[in-house]
Order: sequence, then C-alpha cells, then structure tokens
Amino acid sequence: MFSQPTFSEADAKQVIDVFFEGFHQGDTLKMRSVMAEELVMQTAFSDAQGNHKVSNGKASDLLLAIANRPETQQWDERLLDYKVQIDGNLAHVWTPYEFWLNGKFIHCGANAFTLAKTNEGWKILHLIDSRRKTDCGY
Repeated sequence: MFSQPTFSEADAKQVIDVFFEGFHQGDTLKMRSVMAEELVMQTAFSDAQGNHKVSNGKASDLLLAIANRPETQQWDERLLDYKVQIDGNLAHVWTPYEFWLNGKFIHCGANAFTLAKTNEGWKILHLIDSRRKTDCGY
C-alpha cells in the first residue's frame, strides 16, 4: 500500500484513517489491511475505586465486535488531532479522541498507535488508548 521510499506524516495519517474508516463502516477487511497480524491492543484507565489499570485486549475481539455490531448502533470515534513522529521504519501516531454512541458522548482519551514498515507495507503493530469520562478538554 505504501511502497514509496519515504513515509510522510500524511502517509501515517492515512494508515490511521483507513483503520477508522473500516471501524465506522463496519468493514473489518479494511481495518485488517492496515493491522499487523499480531496487533497488540491495550487500554489504560482508572477503575471506579481510582486504581490505575492497563487491560490487554485482542484485535480479533475488536474485529468480531465490529462485524457483529447491530445496525442500530452508530459508533463514532472523533479524532481531534494527529501528532506524528517517524524514524526510518518506525512511526508513532497520537490521536486525542471523543467516543460517541448513537449521538451520546461515552468517553474521551487518546490513542497511541505504533506503526512499522513490514514486507506487506506499513502496519499498526500496537494500539493503546486511554479512557475517561471527564476532563476532556484538549
């Protein structure tokens, strides 16, 4: 997909945009086109008691949830910005976001994507996000 010798900020944003186009459209094949086979997924959050936690997820579970999402549910992850860093075959994309379900605000946070150039092109290797319901000003 991205075979040019240099990988730009615009290229990195495009990888993330393809991921979220698939996410919003319910198109798991589109999402997979930019995901590494062994994509690592995590979430950093605080529980109701104020304990700081990191949970580990599975990309396959996310794809299954997307594929089985009822048509009555509209998931809208609104990316507020992109901060991109690139060094050779490695890139990092930071995207503050708000998540809305059927037009109702659910939570906010930031996504941190690690991308790497593979023999199949640039792929998302790691995704960790934060989630909170308050203090969403960016």
